[in-house]
Amino acid sequence: MNFITIINYNLGNPGSILNMVKKAGYSAIISSNIDDINKATKLILPGVGAFDNGINNLKELNLFDILNEKVLIKKIPILGICLGMQLMTKSSEEGKEKGFGWINAETKKFNFTAIENKNLKIPHMGWNIVNLRKNSKLFYGMENQENRFYFVHSYAVNCFDLTDILTTTFYGYDFVSSFEKENIIGVQFHPEKSHKFGMQLLKNFIERY
Repeated sequence: MNFITIINYNLGNPGSILNMVKKAGYSAIISSNIDDINKATKLILPGVGAFDNGINNLKELNLFDILNEKVLIKKIPILGICLGMQLMTKSSEEGKEKGFGWINAETKKFNFTAIENKNLKIPHMGWNIVNLRKNSKLFYGMENQENRFYFVHSYAVNCFDLTDILTTTFYGYDFVSSFEKENIIGVQFHPEKSHKFGMQLLKNFIERY
């Protein structure tokens, strides 16, 4: 029996994720309650906004330590979306706070100075293709097709352990659009805005982890 908690730390739109989870045929709750996080068999960490605000909000709600325990010790599957993915890294150029550091990675702003097309807009916004770099239950049934997801972001994750990279996406250069390490999954795109592709990905996360 799944108990899915979408973590509410006052950044982003958890309601749209809840709606997509329901469309996929499952129930979930949006909560910042420690009991609801403790009971969870699956966690979703959404987020839109600034890195430091995210970390500080989680700490103010007393969620930082409980998430470390659930993820690192109890090995509960967690899906970080957009800012939620970035918070799983060690740090971000966007701020001064330390991230969770669950993934050996840092978050960096798009930098197009070294490429030919220097006029690409930031944020990277709209639909783009994700390219699988390793096999994963997250993309079950999606391996032999062109998977398109919706992005809105100015920063991207730089993984130091290449084995953690699940997908890359091209925007001026290849960036990490998702990573996976054991029970820890992060996606830079928004599955809740990505129609059939996002629904399948959320179904896979809920059913297969």
